[in-house]
Amino acid sequence: MIYSLKGTLRVSEPNFVVVDVGGVGFGVKTTLTTLSRLPSIGEEVFLYTYLNVREDAMDLYGFSEQSELACYRMLIGVNGVGPKAALSILSDHTPEQFALCVASGDAKSLTRSAGVGLKTAQRIVLELKDKVSKEQVADGVTGRMAPASAGIATGNAAEAISALVVLGYAQSEAAAFIASMDPSASVEDMIKAGLKGLAGNL
Repeated sequence: MIYSLKGTLRVSEPNFVVVDVGGVGFGVKTTLTTLSRLPSIGEEVFLYTYLNVREDAMDLYGFSEQSELACYRMLIGVNGVGPKAALSILSDHTPEQFALCVASGDAKSLTRSAGVGLKTAQRIVLELKDKVSKEQVADGVTGRMAPASAGIATGNAAEAISALVVLGYAQSEAAAFIASMDPSASVEDMIKAGLKGLAGNL
């Protein structure tokens, strides 16, 4: 298993880069989201990776953030979603946007990615959303919010925690972190803060 790569960026093309590690060039398929965060050619780069082994090929996929790698692994675990479709979705959606689509049941947004039809998008939402119940998530923050704000805040908090769980974080950790935030924050802002605050807990 190749967990990560750290080396010099030699080639950068749409959805593909080459990282020179000790004189060996690793060809890595990646997303447009990760490409937008990479340094210039000739500079040092670090990527979290996933090695996909098939009978006729071994393909290496790289991501700038652990949360994006987590999304990729979950996507290819969904029946009917291959590596190409997973990269397409993550090229059009950041990890927090993707998690929010799943948590809120927004399959339509996923169909904007090339190669992703409505049935596939609905399957993604159904299979991944089943990993966590909004009712259970809401229970995790009940009592932590001030009574005056519980009505609205619990809804936003539940969505944010559900999205973080979709990304692979423990429900208890996500609930504790989100409960400490400003309850008037938007769902997406909560998710972004959660990704930063819980980094390294995957």
